[in-house]
Amino acid sequence: MSSTLTETDSTTNKRTDKHKSRRRIAREFVLQGIYQWRVAGGTANFIEQQLRESEEFKHVDEKHFTNLLQGVLKDIEGLEKCIQPSLDRPLNELSPVEFAILLLSTFELMHHLEIPYRAIINEAIELARTYGGSDGYKYVNGVLDKLAIQLRAVEIAAPRLTRNQV
Repeated sequence: MSSTLTETDSTTNKRTDKHKSRRRIAREFVLQGIYQWRVAGGTANFIEQQLRESEEFKHVDEKHFTNLLQGVLKDIEGLEKCIQPSLDRPLNELSPVEFAILLLSTFELMHHLEIPYRAIINEAIELARTYGGSDGYKYVNGVLDKLAIQLRAVEIAAPRLTRNQV
């Protein structure tokens, strides 16, 4: 994982390097940790310790990383129960990357109300585009849209209420 993100500028069609935020890098490490847990097993503490040994870890928002990784791995069953009704197939049939992104993002939607739901969904889409299958980001987006309506109904309704009151 690099702390630099390479993108294409739509106006000049040239590649530009942008630095990733510390939280984006934290999410990438959490994604890696959940993936490791799903594929190889291990405890949250062991996985966290391994991830912290990476040279790139120095760029991570450590508090956010620990909160997400420990929180997701402690509440796998609750998160799965929340996600499953929004899926068109059993969770265990998802790719490990999509599975990990949905767990991570659902945890953020549920427990990090200070982060706007749209930011959480956008981060999930970027993770899926970078690490998932070719169209995995579309699936992740659709599932998280459904979950956001359920988990962030007040936040989603707030702009409409404000517009209607003017």
